[in-house]
Amino acid sequence: MANTLSASLLGWLRCFEAAARHCNFTQAAAELCVTQGAVSQQVKQLEQWLDRPLFLRTPRALVLTPEGERLRFVLRESFQAIEGTLTQLRKPRDKQPIALSCSPSFAMVWLTPRLGGFFRQHPDIGLRVYGEFHALDRSRMLRDGTEAAVRFDPGGYPDLKAHQFLEEWLIPVASPAYLDAHPALQSPEGLRASMLLHDVSPWDGAGEFEEWQCWLRHAGLTLPDESDGQRFNLSQLAINAALAGQGVAMGRSALVLEDLESGRLVDLWGIHARSHASYHFVCAHGQTAQVAEVEAWLVAEGAAFDAARRRVLGIG
Repeated sequence: MANTLSASLLGWLRCFEAAARHCNFTQAAAELCVTQGAVSQQVKQLEQWLDRPLFLRTPRALVLTPEGERLRFVLRESFQAIEGTLTQLRKPRDKQPIALSCSPSFAMVWLTPRLGGFFRQHPDIGLRVYGEFHALDRSRMLRDGTEAAVRFDPGGYPDLKAHQFLEEWLIPVASPAYLDAHPALQSPEGLRASMLLHDVSPWDGAGEFEEWQCWLRHAGLTLPDESDGQRFNLSQLAINAALAGQGVAMGRSALVLEDLESGRLVDLWGIHARSHASYHFVCAHGQTAQVAEVEAWLVAEGAAFDAARRRVLGIG
């Protein structure tokens, strides 16, 4: 069948693969930087060419037919094989710095102070850190030229390699001055919703009050309106507000351990809840040797921090 894979057919297949992965034309269109109508039309043309439906179009979502599921599987394997081969065939970039996309608060508080040690161990590897927390998939990483990333989230990367290198624990924290001014906080029952400092974007797709709700469930407490209090879009902003005596923040142990050791913040009640999210090192399959070195370093640093956390807080 000469010329079966024409340029038009390849375009239809690319649109179908994105729509099948998301089960949504709109999300596929956003990934491919085209309109939703264009994706829908391309998929329709593929279905007409095959003379069979690939999706059942319900009011709530797209559902793959058995034929669509079969094609989706083949395309996923094929595109990953092509991308992996292209990565290996590209001109070596040993002297080019690695672009590391990293959750902003984690980059500022945990990662940056440790980078000196990385550069001493690996003087031949350049590393450029970008503070970002958008969701990742293979297509976006390739499009943006991002070799690796660190994300704080529950995981789930079907088309990427993801390695959890550090789990996280949630700890309500406040400044000593704030605690002195609010003696009711000597016990958890004295907590009021108006005191809460929220990071309303703990990870892409999380609920605005996810972390406080998680901790309150763990502690067996309820507040009349846990959505009350100040709101921020970065954890470190909420922590800074707590340091300034403005309320009680939900601290992540990786971001507040040094402040707790120094006495700048207080672990209010010693009740620590395991977060639904962890820190993951994310990269495309077929990583370079340099990216593997970054991953190995992060795993070692995560283990060292976990040991320190166990010593200070007895958790981890």
